[in-house]
Amino acid sequence: MNRAWRSASLMATAAAVLALTTACGQDNGGQSTGSQNVGAAAGGYATDSPSGAASPNGSGSQIGDSAVTAKPAGKLSLSESAGLGNVVTDGSGMTLYRFDDDTAKPPKSTCAGDCAKAWPPVPAEGASAATGIDKSLIGEVTRTDGTKQLTVAGWPMYRYAKDTKAGDVKGEGVGGKWFATAADGKKATMPGLSVRKDAKLGDIVVDKNGRTVYRFMKDQAWPVPKSACTGACLEKWPVVAPVEEADTKGLVKKGLMSFTRPDGAKQMTVNCWPIYTFAGDKAAGDTNGQGVGGTWYAVAPDGKPVGAPKK
Repeated sequence: MNRAWRSASLMATAAAVLALTTACGQDNGGQSTGSQNVGAAAGGYATDSPSGAASPNGSGSQIGDSAVTAKPAGKLSLSESAGLGNVVTDGSGMTLYRFDDDTAKPPKSTCAGDCAKAWPPVPAEGASAATGIDKSLIGEVTRTDGTKQLTVAGWPMYRYAKDTKAGDVKGEGVGGKWFATAADGKKATMPGLSVRKDAKLGDIVVDKNGRTVYRFMKDQAWPVPKSACTGACLEKWPVVAPVEEADTKGLVKKGLMSFTRPDGAKQMTVNCWPIYTFAGDKAAGDTNGQGVGGTWYAVAPDGKPVGAPKK
């Protein structure tokens, strides 16, 4: 009887140990699968850290870093972004970013661990450049976990976990260190004045923030620029500050100059016509000022008012 009890006890203990071992094995298997699918959120990219802040020099686990590099870059291209101009995007149209704490000469990535979950490194394998991107600038850097990360002009490339669709640039300026990438690997910025193709208005002039530039039909260009917008008018129509001719792109190089207003402020002109932005335009690309009062119109590259009735 005693022997039978001991045998039963031993068998029960063995079964318990086996069950515990199996359960741990299942847990480990689940954890491993979870780690490999860190990038499942946000359209296949890694989920963001709670704070959203990058850990500049975090070491991170190799599994975590490898997981976030799972989505290939594909064919790189340039996409126009309001307020930033042309930015480098991957084959799916997702914006690619660079990190100020990294280096380009020599290429070095300092974003790992939690940082790499918020900013998934872009794999180098299979990446190719489209028209507008110099193929010689495309390269790679070996990360601490041994994976190869895409570089543009030496700068390691990342996606941003909070960008969920093509064209998003939610990572721009985060922490004062993350920026969308231009074709030459530099931070994407716009000239002081440039030309944007609007779906309704055609080619129009925009400022360095991508905001539409306007003309006031009551102003004067000849023999000298003169603004008829004063006082309360300026609250709705802020003047565009002077821009160097070299800091313009796509405009006709004629009458690009500034003049001094009666209040002493300097104002920019295009073809000698004073130019303004509109307080009612809340975001880059807005054209809410077009046709207001029958006297305000967007500006064409040659300085003419777009859509204004002919006299």
